[in-house]
Amino acid sequence: MQTAAHFVVKEVHDFDIPAPEIRPKAEIVDEPPVEEDSAEDESFSQDEIVQTTRLARDHAFGYFESGRAANASYEDTRFFELQTFMGMVRCGTAQGAARFQYRRGEDYGPHGDTHLRAVKQFEPKYLVNGFNETTDRLLSVIASEASFHRPVTAAIDITTIPYYGDVEEMPMVSGTKDGEGRAFKFATLSIVGWNIPLVLAVEPVRESSAWDENPPNRIHRVVRRLVKRAKEHVPIETVLCDREFDSMRVFQTLSNLDVNYLIPKRITSSEREVIDRMDEDNQEVAVESASVHVEAGSHPMRFLYVPSTSGEGTTVFATNLRAGPDEAETFCRRYSHRWQIENEYKSIKGDFLAKTSSKDYRVRLFYFVFAVLLYNIWRLTDFLLKAGVDGEMNYAPVLTAGECVEIVASALIPPD
Repeated sequence: MQTAAHFVVKEVHDFDIPAPEIRPKAEIVDEPPVEEDSAEDESFSQDEIVQTTRLARDHAFGYFESGRAANASYEDTRFFELQTFMGMVRCGTAQGAARFQYRRGEDYGPHGDTHLRAVKQFEPKYLVNGFNETTDRLLSVIASEASFHRPVTAAIDITTIPYYGDVEEMPMVSGTKDGEGRAFKFATLSIVGWNIPLVLAVEPVRESSAWDENPPNRIHRVVRRLVKRAKEHVPIETVLCDREFDSMRVFQTLSNLDVNYLIPKRITSSEREVIDRMDEDNQEVAVESASVHVEAGSHPMRFLYVPSTSGEGTTVFATNLRAGPDEAETFCRRYSHRWQIENEYKSIKGDFLAKTSSKDYRVRLFYFVFAVLLYNIWRLTDFLLKAGVDGEMNYAPVLTAGECVEIVASALIPPD
């Protein structure tokens, strides 16, 4: 944290950012380096980190345009910079805009209400398409890197952003699993495993609720859109989903898209009978053949019964891969890669998502998509830094999310 703080102080002075209470540059430039056990300080200079972050940022913002008039007071990049700053300082729009103006100058950044009006100019469909174009540009940067393995293992999940307020006229607000809360829901498809953990696709989730006339939730359509969009960028070998996606329609959708799937199955009476027989026969692993027959097609599949990773009981997975009892447990261990998506959401919401009390869905979608975009910039920057160093690529980042967002927010989007 000390290194990051010193870097911000230097950036403030280098870019002549108005900040009366900032420490003098001389106090931090000549201080001794931090401890030698910091891997990032041993391997990467400050200039390398800044230049690499700039490269990732340049490839990220090009396809996001609000469509505002050419003579508007502020270009879109000013709003992107303010949005990044708000995610960094974890405050609401009005307070964030005021703090941003104090830091950069009153005429440099927009007021909070101006920012929200600009954000509402980004149509939801355009935001999703813009994110898709941006993903393609980000992946083009690493296309030649041998350490980026293809095809990829991907994970699909749904995250929620709590919503408080009236729901009668909010068709994009859904109920939560406990039946008591309300939330906006977003589905993502991410690369997992020993690879660069980028989010390849984002999709709003619109579910039926007691207070609206939305059609019943058809999660397989969300899955289809996510996978088709992601396959435009990279080949996908296997898709991992949680029990929320335990559906014959989802299984067939993934089979139609020519990808393998591994999805935990809800335990019903049929699965309980198999587990009881396994207990009687003292079996730890079993494989049951089955088939899917829905209006979209059919295919053979299997249910894999393996010991739970918790050490108690049996877990059942559905897959379209040919896996016998000898391979079942090893294959199902791949599901553990899904833990990365939990860390991913934690970082997106904790490090990059700006706070807002807005009830407008356009604002909520923009804030979430932008936070995912910043997450991808961080992960791409980290990947590019490590790709230039000999040795095995690993998942653990050498550049923290906080350091990355500090750089992006510290005058890396210059005015014309």
